[in-house]
Amino acid sequence: YICTNFHVVNGVDRVKVKVDSIVYDAAVVGSDERTDLALLKISPKEKLEAVYLGDSNTVKVGDWAIAIGNPFGLDRTFTVGVVSAVGRRDLDLMGDSQTHIQTDASINPGNSGGPLLNVYGEVIGINRMIYSQTGGNIGIGFAIPINTAKAVLEQLKTHKKIKRGYIGVQIVPLTEEYAKELGLPNNEGALVGQVVGSGPAEKGGLQVGDVILKAGDTAVKDFGDLVGTVEKTSIGKTVQLTVWRNKAKINLFVTVGERP
Repeated sequence: YICTNFHVVNGVDRVKVKVDSIVYDAAVVGSDERTDLALLKISPKEKLEAVYLGDSNTVKVGDWAIAIGNPFGLDRTFTVGVVSAVGRRDLDLMGDSQTHIQTDASINPGNSGGPLLNVYGEVIGINRMIYSQTGGNIGIGFAIPINTAKAVLEQLKTHKKIKRGYIGVQIVPLTEEYAKELGLPNNEGALVGQVVGSGPAEKGGLQVGDVILKAGDTAVKDFGDLVGTVEKTSIGKTVQLTVWRNKAKINLFVTVGERP
């Protein structure tokens, strides 16, 4: 099994994978546009050595980062830099729930889908995209954390697609002024602006105007925290939501459904 980016294989007729001098025909097992990940499969006669997947939750700003890829067709190009951020969000307006590792290890066209490693040779991310006005590297590159990739790839292997949790609410901005009106100490939380009819949230008693402060054991500081927690929750599992309503905390129980 081989991990790459969704945008690398999207819309192509055939996928080939080259290992050393051998070229294999690859099948796309599954892909997910939201996280920009795809899972490929090849059938080599010999045993290939896999990379070791690390733990992206342990990555810290200032850690060394090593990017390996095939930029501009230059195979096995190896660049080194440091991690600038571990939770950069809303890079492509995909819902503000997915975080990225930011690094200045040079990532150029052709690096997509390659590994970002730490100094121990452990994969901590999948190189994905850059910020650039010229198309070349300017020191701002982003990688998908490997812990995100692990969960996505396991689902792609089993279901060929991603089944995401969903409760059926629309969240609107919670300003400091409105938070004060509601009796909250700050504007942390997810303000419910709309509840989908007959959706999990409505069935669980959630109402427009509620502020979700906690989902399970996770404090909800903003929309991204809520989406991230719900999407990772198994479909059919009941999650406890701590909600601010009428200047008091109440607990509601919502059974997570599958995102349409």
